[in-house]
Amino acid sequence: MNISVVKLLFAFLFVSLLTGCATSPTGRTQLVFMPDAEVNSMGLQAFDTMKRESQVNHDAAKNRFVSCVVSAITREVGGEWEVVVFEDSSLNAFALPGGKIGVHTGLLDLVDNQDQLATVIGHEVGHVMARHSNERLSQQVGTNVGISLVQAVAAPQSALGQTAVGLLGIGAQYGIIMPYSRLHESEADTIGLDLMAKAGFNPAESIKLWQKMEQASQGAQPVEFLSTHPSHASRIQSLQTYLPRAQQIRQQANAAGKNPHCIK
Repeated sequence: MNISVVKLLFAFLFVSLLTGCATSPTGRTQLVFMPDAEVNSMGLQAFDTMKRESQVNHDAAKNRFVSCVVSAITREVGGEWEVVVFEDSSLNAFALPGGKIGVHTGLLDLVDNQDQLATVIGHEVGHVMARHSNERLSQQVGTNVGISLVQAVAAPQSALGQTAVGLLGIGAQYGIIMPYSRLHESEADTIGLDLMAKAGFNPAESIKLWQKMEQASQGAQPVEFLSTHPSHASRIQSLQTYLPRAQQIRQQANAAGKNPHCIK
C-alpha cells in the first residue's frame, strides 16, 4: 500500500471520528456512526417480528395500567411511542429505537405500583434516549459487519439476527444475551430516575423495585431482566445518592400538576 493511500485512509478515519462524535443526555462523549434512521428501522422491524411471533396480552386492566405509565414517561421525551404487553412470565421490559416498548406480564406481577413500573420504563427509555443501541451497533460497523446486522434483524432466528436484536436491547428472546455495559446501565439508571421524577412518579420506589428484583433473582427462576441488565450492589447505592435531586424534580413536577394516577 503506497503512502498516498495510507494518508487517504487516515484522513477518512479522522473524518469518521469527528462526524461520529455525539453527546449523551448525561454529557458523556460517544462515538456513533450508524444513521439514526437505520437504527430506528431496525427497531421497527424487530418489534414487528416480536408481535408476530410472541403472544400478545389483551387484558384490558393490564394494558390500561401499562399505557398510563408509559404515556406519562414518554410525554417527557416527546415523539410517538407504541407499547405492547407480551404474555411472558419473565421479569422483563424493553424499549427500542423507533419508539417501541414491550412489557412482559411477569414484570407486571412483580411490581407493586405505578412508580415501580415507571422505574423500569424510565430506565429502558433512557437507553433509547442515550442511543446505546446505536453506540453498540457502531462498534460492529468497525468490525465490518454493521450493514449485515441491519439486514439480519429481519431474520432473528439466525445467528447474526440474534446478535442484531441483542444489540438493539431486546434481550434473550431469540436465544442470545447482549448485556449492556456497566456504563450504559448507570447512565440509563440516571436518565430513568430523572424521567420518572419529571413525570411526577415517586423516585424513592426505584430502590424498592431493584430490591425486589434482587430478591427475585435469589429464587429458582432466573430473572431475565437481571441477566440482560447486570445488577450490582452499587446500583442501589448510586440511586440513593441521586435520590434527593430526583425528589426535588418530582416536587416541581407535582407542583406543575403532574400527578399520575395509574391503577394496577
